[in-house]
Amino acid sequence: PVFAALGPPVTPFEGLDGVIGFAVDQLATSPEAVVAIEGARQASWNAGNVLLVAQTMGDAVMEPRAISALTRRGISALIYMTIFTREITAPDFLYSLDIPVVLLNCYTADYAFPAVVPSEIAGGQSATRHLIAHGHRRIATITGEPWMQAAQDRLKGYRRALATADIPFDPELVVEGDWSASAGYAATVKLLGLKERPTAIFCQNDRTAIGCYEALKEAGLHIPRDISVVGYDDEEIARHLFPPLTTSILPHLAMGQWAIEQLETPPTPGRGRYPITKLECPLVERESVAGVKSPT
Repeated sequence: PVFAALGPPVTPFEGLDGVIGFAVDQLATSPEAVVAIEGARQASWNAGNVLLVAQTMGDAVMEPRAISALTRRGISALIYMTIFTREITAPDFLYSLDIPVVLLNCYTADYAFPAVVPSEIAGGQSATRHLIAHGHRRIATITGEPWMQAAQDRLKGYRRALATADIPFDPELVVEGDWSASAGYAATVKLLGLKERPTAIFCQNDRTAIGCYEALKEAGLHIPRDISVVGYDDEEIARHLFPPLTTSILPHLAMGQWAIEQLETPPTPGRGRYPITKLECPLVERESVAGVKSPT
């Protein structure tokens, strides 16, 4: 189905300047798609444009049909988003469109379209560096699923921060998770079982941090006096945990706005080489991080 985001009064589908298409593979699995759409909506409305959104599920048959339905309604440009940050092989129909195409949260190896993604390596580095700045040297991390680029890049950032601070990498402090609270709980229990437990844990998303909090509290440990915790994503729940969670913002709102801004100078569709734009994942400092507890 195709949904119209209603804005200031315009004549629907009048000309090619007032309607922008937004195709995303999944809307319901996480808030990122909705946040990116909101950023694009805000930027679109500023120019008096309507945004039409289609969920495609990445289906080889239905996706081109959905985008064809958008083009028949007179869209002047298309934003194409994937829910997981990754390199994609762009479907052939994207290259054949005679309107500008901007990629959001994905990119192609041939750089044929303007593309924007989060700067995940820098985000992981910033989160880890924040803990190092508070005196932590035994810093654990609970990762996402290793096949996902976000997990790979956040781990790279973690390792870079350690290396920059001359802290040796310890593989036993890295525990694989799957972004869920239950995985965060299980991983934290494992870390607490180490002969020398960590003084800080970098959870690579906020849902993992929820499980981490539960395991630490169940073990009778105080956050952050006994162990500091950092999350990632800045989901709504992060500010309501006790203590509120220090975390990094996924910049999907800004990415949606950026995508619209690229259309002010429309690229030639399917041609040229466009660098991948990476937007910062700013750290939000709350109360879950403190200096290393002095030995008693």
